[in-house]
Amino acid sequence: MKRIALINPNTSRATTSMMTDIARRVLPANVTVEGVTAAHGVSMILDDRQLDASVSGVIEMGMAASRLFDGIVISAFGDPGIEQLRVLTDVPVVGICEASMVEASAGARRFGIATITPDLVASFASKAQALGLDHLFTGTRLTKGDPETLAGDPVLLSNELAIAVEASFALDGAEAVIIGGGPLGQAAAELGRRFSAPVVAPVTAAIRLLLLRMESRFAPDCSTNP
Repeated sequence: MKRIALINPNTSRATTSMMTDIARRVLPANVTVEGVTAAHGVSMILDDRQLDASVSGVIEMGMAASRLFDGIVISAFGDPGIEQLRVLTDVPVVGICEASMVEASAGARRFGIATITPDLVASFASKAQALGLDHLFTGTRLTKGDPETLAGDPVLLSNELAIAVEASFALDGAEAVIIGGGPLGQAAAELGRRFSAPVVAPVTAAIRLLLLRMESRFAPDCSTNP
């Protein structure tokens, strides 16, 4: 049995539970996932300062998880600490922003982001550039209203994100739209059913990518003769 650790860089245990429940829906029977919640920080990461502040906690949680788990998901949309953990650990590490951009851009599709956090928009563009996908990135569409208020009202959140998704498709020319944020996971699942065009849910995208990397890591080496 393989085990995945899903690291939540914010302090909300309810968010951790929601994200791990989403992850379980796409796992094969021989893989389990367990959530790990930050002990310090904020209940929802809203800007670059908070994102940067979460890095040390992610590294601490990731280092502990690397001794017990076969793969790690960093479940904040800025992928805090991902490069450091990849240097420090031997297990595959995937971030939900990276994974969702890889999935959304498959087949050279143009992709956009719909989200609730205006102060993180610049980091999304930087991530697309770092992944070599900026030529396919159509930009970020934002919801109206306070992010924390929206996150606390599932119906309003889903409806506001739907408006942003529609604008990304209709006005920006996106062929796939990412719902930008781990705490938006339940809304992402609902919106995936609402639209006929691809709406990418970051947590499930990360699980799918991590499973591929774990499979590659544990596959027998057939490059040499026995």
